Amino acid sequence: MHSLSLPLGLFEVFMTIKSSTFAASLLCFGTFSTAAYAHFPLMSCWFEGDKVLCEAGYSDGSTAVEYNVDMFDYDDNLIAKGMTDKRSIAEFTKPDTDFYLVFDAGHENPVEVDVVEIKEK
Repeated sequence: MHSLSLPLGLFEVFMTIKSSTFAASLLCFGTFSTAAYAHFPLMSCWFEGDKVLCEAGYSDGSTAVEYNVDMFDYDDNLIAKGMTDKRSIAEFTKPDTDFYLVFDAGHENPVEVDVVEIKEK
């Protein structure tokens, strides 16, 4: 069996290179692995009497405070604009027409909830 013997100075250089390579690898892993943990927007809506309430948030459990939630009729006309409060809830008066709600958090896919999906809570 052969053993590798390096002069002390060369050994320190070798270990420094290995350490910095390891640190760089960890940094890259940490930077690029966050994409795997990306979160996406969610919204659930319900009726309470003559009101429509929608709670917006993200798949990682974080809240969506002070985000716009818009209400459209089926002809894509804006009926009402709402904003989430400190509880991540937007509140609307229930319209007399069919509608859908949109939470666009600036991600690629905004969340849409159609009136047929909404139930009384």
